[in-house]
Amino acid sequence: MDTKEIRQDRELKAKHRAMWALGDYPALAEEVIGALGPALVRAAGIGAGDTVLDVAAGSGNAAIAAARTGARVVASDLTPELLEVGRRKAESEGVDLEWREADAEELPFPDDSFDAVLSCVGVMFAPHHAAAAAELLRVCRPGGTIALLNWTPEGFIGQMFAAMRPYAPPPPPGVQPPPLWGDHAHVDGLFGEAVTDLTGVRRTLPVPVFTTPESFRDYFKSHYGPTITTYRAISGDPARTAALDEALADLGRRHLAAGPMEWEYLLLIAHKGKP
Repeated sequence: MDTKEIRQDRELKAKHRAMWALGDYPALAEEVIGALGPALVRAAGIGAGDTVLDVAAGSGNAAIAAARTGARVVASDLTPELLEVGRRKAESEGVDLEWREADAEELPFPDDSFDAVLSCVGVMFAPHHAAAAAELLRVCRPGGTIALLNWTPEGFIGQMFAAMRPYAPPPPPGVQPPPLWGDHAHVDGLFGEAVTDLTGVRRTLPVPVFTTPESFRDYFKSHYGPTITTYRAISGDPARTAALDEALADLGRRHLAAGPMEWEYLLLIAHKGKP
């Protein structure tokens, strides 16, 4: 990258770092999607003695679950505020792991460092998908496991991002939508022949937390960085704010019509090819 591109990338990452520090994502990760981290760890077959890196770990939804198995775990994330919450939680539970501030697109670890590289609805938010995928591969040892859990484009969170898109500032050139990581063909294209036996299974997470469309909308308005950022972008326009309020309420209404919400995700497991 030239000097201008480097500066733009740093500015973009600073915005991402600040966005995820807004609201209270650690509470959302525990109260709403807390089952996902342990599910990913089980699917990856993590066990005692494994060396594990959790990329875009947030407050440690998957990393702490991996450490409980006896694995040696490093939790990395771009946003230090999230890592600090995870560190306190792990200490309070007597769980030992390392916490490192790190960009998913430029991980500060040597090649072939880990038996398993995980990410639970985390790396999907790195802006440049190919760069992030290359880093997941680079730090995983040959024959090691790459295990990812990502929201699908068609599922609830994918639909939520689609509902917010008309109200959000346009992304910089080259930035891809996060839910593409929930499309098997997209991830297959990112990893290509560098991995073997890539498997993907679509599952749903029951979410009984929200009983009304408004309770979902207002929770995300106060807790979830991307939603908060979108509302801030239109804060001076009451009509657009009201329209986004209704768009999110309508999304919640449709997904509550048949009972408690279910949010679809794609669970991907692959192994790095050996030289």
